[in-house]
Amino acid sequence: MTTERLVKLPPLESGDRLSRTEFERRYSAMTNLKKAELIEGVVYVASPLRAQAHGNPHAHVITWLGVYEAATSGVKCYDNPTVRLDADNEPQPDAVLRLMAGGRSQISEDDYIEGSPELIVEIAASSASYDLHDKLRVYRRNEVQEYVVWRTYNQQIDWFYLDAGEYQSLAADSLGVFCSQQFPGLWLAGNALLSGNLSEVLRVLQQGIDSPEHQAFVNGHSSLNRQS
Repeated sequence: MTTERLVKLPPLESGDRLSRTEFERRYSAMTNLKKAELIEGVVYVASPLRAQAHGNPHAHVITWLGVYEAATSGVKCYDNPTVRLDADNEPQPDAVLRLMAGGRSQISEDDYIEGSPELIVEIAASSASYDLHDKLRVYRRNEVQEYVVWRTYNQQIDWFYLDAGEYQSLAADSLGVFCSQQFPGLWLAGNALLSGNLSEVLRVLQQGIDSPEHQAFVNGHSSLNRQS
């Protein structure tokens, strides 16, 4: 008679170098762990998140994207989803907005995003964060079309869009409003977001939702969804 030896999985630790399969295996076993990422084959385990530096900004971003989803058929936003980008990269962005049909990503049978969503938002402490270095390069290489980073300590918003394989900085207009190139009507009042004025953020977003370009986008995706 043989006795099977049970092997305890090592916990995920920042700096571990793992395959995506092994990363997922260990992550699934750590039921109390809320956030871990695999970036270029290296594990990053999130530190506890501060209320004003991350928690409240995160809530405002999700509210902004959620209102846009409610007014826009054919798109969905996600809060803190795991994204299987490629064999070495499985980030867990703070927020994602993706096309449900006709985009570069899909939902796997085990309920993960696979491929490149159209827009990713990250809440970062400062320009020293890996969000503006390693992850930016990963998102660019995987052709994430728009990437937004809110630097809460620097009080700055960096909005990048993909152009010929490189990220370019999207400038706000004369009123300080960023207008998404991938999602017509997704307008962001940058100064209002930075100051915590969520009502102004939503007022400007509603102007974008009421714009002719947003209505044309909705009509186009309604037709696409009927055909798929």
